[in-house]
Amino acid sequence: MNQIQELAKKYQDTVVSLRREFHRHPELSFQEVETTKRIAAELDKLGIPYEINPEKNTGLVACLKGGKPGKAVALRADIDGLPVKELTGLPFASENEGKMHACGHDNHIAMLLGAAYILHEVQDQICGTVYFVFQPAEELCAGAEYMLRFGDWYDKIGSMYAAHVWFDMPAGKVNIQAGPRFAAGTHFYIDVHGTGCHGSLPHQGIDASVVAASILLNIQTIVSRRVSPLDSVALTIGTVRSGTAFNIVSGEAHMEGTCRYFLPETGKLLETMLSDMVRDTAHQYGATADFHMDLIAPPTINDAACAGLGAKAAAKVVGEDNVVPMEHTMACEDFAFYTEKKPCCYGIVGIRNPEKNAMYPQHSNRYTVDEDVLGNGAAIFAQYALDWLEANK
Repeated sequence: MNQIQELAKKYQDTVVSLRREFHRHPELSFQEVETTKRIAAELDKLGIPYEINPEKNTGLVACLKGGKPGKAVALRADIDGLPVKELTGLPFASENEGKMHACGHDNHIAMLLGAAYILHEVQDQICGTVYFVFQPAEELCAGAEYMLRFGDWYDKIGSMYAAHVWFDMPAGKVNIQAGPRFAAGTHFYIDVHGTGCHGSLPHQGIDASVVAASILLNIQTIVSRRVSPLDSVALTIGTVRSGTAFNIVSGEAHMEGTCRYFLPETGKLLETMLSDMVRDTAHQYGATADFHMDLIAPPTINDAACAGLGAKAAAKVVGEDNVVPMEHTMACEDFAFYTEKKPCCYGIVGIRNPEKNAMYPQHSNRYTVDEDVLGNGAAIFAQYALDWLEANK
């Protein structure tokens, strides 16, 4: 057992205790003021300096200078919860009604604080500087850009690592691999303009509900017939609103949806095809339609060199046999904004264990984890920082 493994074992109970404390007190995106204060209090115990982002008084960046000269690396944890009513029945269930850490960010906070404990103990061995980035509002995909506006820490670093606990990977397994990890995400809006009329005289109007239904069905052919089957794409319309009364032909309809992809050129193609199909379909019915699409986050792409180093770092903690491959996912992550200008990587920490009821997906109101993995998750954070700084000194 190496030194980092020993320290992971030493701080396992501390990390679990912290996870449970943060789980009790979830806060929504950009509201994590008390969460930030609690993180700061833990860093105060270690004497690690930090600055809280004053823009919204949530999120902070801490800085640990090593005993040897060198470059700088960053480690990131997201800290926001979700508007979910918890039904786990855990003794440390959420005490904030209607709010829950249903995506595992409580674990991320605890693991990164665990890494701070570990790295503080080996501070004299660190060849450079480690930044700990506790980021709000990942669930809105808005927190990364918010933290990038804060200070000059990002300009100083050479690499960044983050990790997510993941429900459909068995507890004890870890994934860090090169290439796509999370998809780009978009939010698109469709407004259909028809002509309202009496429901008994539908020929006197242009039914926006019928137009919206046709648009919904037609755009499904984009994925099935107009995008290469080798190119991973997901396209979903999540909301449709039309009409005001049972006996009125609707004159307006509003739809919202998302598409996910990995290649930037695919995103441009999707936007063009969606816009054309929406307007052409509306035109066939004598209606008009407006289309607009916003980028939520670009794809998260793991740098090959960083991922290779990260996989080796994870193997030092959990063993080579427990570092396993994993398909990329169509979820999106605003860690992507950090990867655009710096070589970074993102790891997956398995937490699935049906024997501990850890078998529900992210965002479920019954979501929980196998806490036995959290010490090792903290150790991988620490090992990545040490190894990257050593390799790039």
